[in-house]
Amino acid sequence: MSGTSALEDRLQLLPNARRAAPRITEATVRSNTDLGASQHRLLLTGEWIARNAQAGEFVMITVPGGAEGQILLPRPMAIHRRYPDAGLFEVIFKVVGRGTRALASIAAGESLTITGPLGNAFSTPPDATSVLLIGRGIGVCSVMGVAEDAQLSGVRATMVISSRSPETAIGLDDCDELGAEAFRVDDAAGNSAPETLERMLRERFDTSPPQVVMVCGSQRLTVLGTTLAESWGADLQVSLEANMACGIGYCHGCAAPMRSRPDREGPLVCVDGPVFRVEV
Repeated sequence: MSGTSALEDRLQLLPNARRAAPRITEATVRSNTDLGASQHRLLLTGEWIARNAQAGEFVMITVPGGAEGQILLPRPMAIHRRYPDAGLFEVIFKVVGRGTRALASIAAGESLTITGPLGNAFSTPPDATSVLLIGRGIGVCSVMGVAEDAQLSGVRATMVISSRSPETAIGLDDCDELGAEAFRVDDAAGNSAPETLERMLRERFDTSPPQVVMVCGSQRLTVLGTTLAESWGADLQVSLEANMACGIGYCHGCAAPMRSRPDREGPLVCVDGPVFRVEV
C-alpha cells in the first residue's frame, strides 16, 4: 500500500452518493498495446463501465492462466480512460508477476471477465475552477479520470506526471488530448524530488492555488500534497493502493489505515476507498 504511513490519523471517508452498482462483464479486448518499459494499455468493451464509472474507480480483471498456469485471484486495476459514446474503457498496467504477464499476452478479439465499476471515486466540488492532480507511475491512471471530467465541466486541470525515466511516463498524450497542463518530472532528469517539485508548483500556483489536490502512487508525493493543500487551504484527496482478492468487501483483506471503533471493523480500501479525504 502506498502513501499512507504519515496519514493514519488524518484519513476520512469521502461520501459518494452516485455510485453505480458493479456488474460482471465479458469484455472484448479491442487492443493490447505494448507501451515499452513493461507497460501495456488495454482497450476494452464494456458499455456499463464506460458510461457509469467515476474518476478514480477501478475494475477487477479475471486473468486467464494459459502458459502461466491457473491464476486464481483477479487483479485490481484503475480505470484510466472512459469512452462512453463508444462503450469502451482503458486500463494501463505494468508487468510484475504471473498475472500481469498472462494479461500482457492477451490478443485483440479475446475476452476477459471484468467486474466493475468498483470503489469510491474522487469528488470535485461544483464550485471548483482548478484542480491539481499528482500521479507517480501507474498511479497516474487513478487521477486521469478527473482530467476527463474537468475538460467536460470547464475546470482547469494540471497534472504532475512523475516517473523513474522519460520512457516510463504515463499519460502525456492523454493530457494533450484533454487540455490538461502537464508537469513532467522523472528521476533520471533529477527533478522528481518532492522539494524540487514543491518549488515548481509553488511558483505556478501560490498566487492562484487550486481548490482541490488529488494524489496517487507515491508516499512522498502524498506528503507533498498534504503540505501544499495546507498552505493553499485546498481540499486533499488521495487514492490508496492495496492488495485485493475480491474488490467488493467479502475477503476483508484490504483494511484502510484508519482508526476505527473497537466494536466495529475498520473501513476497507475496496469499498470505502480507494479514494479518501485527508484532513488538512
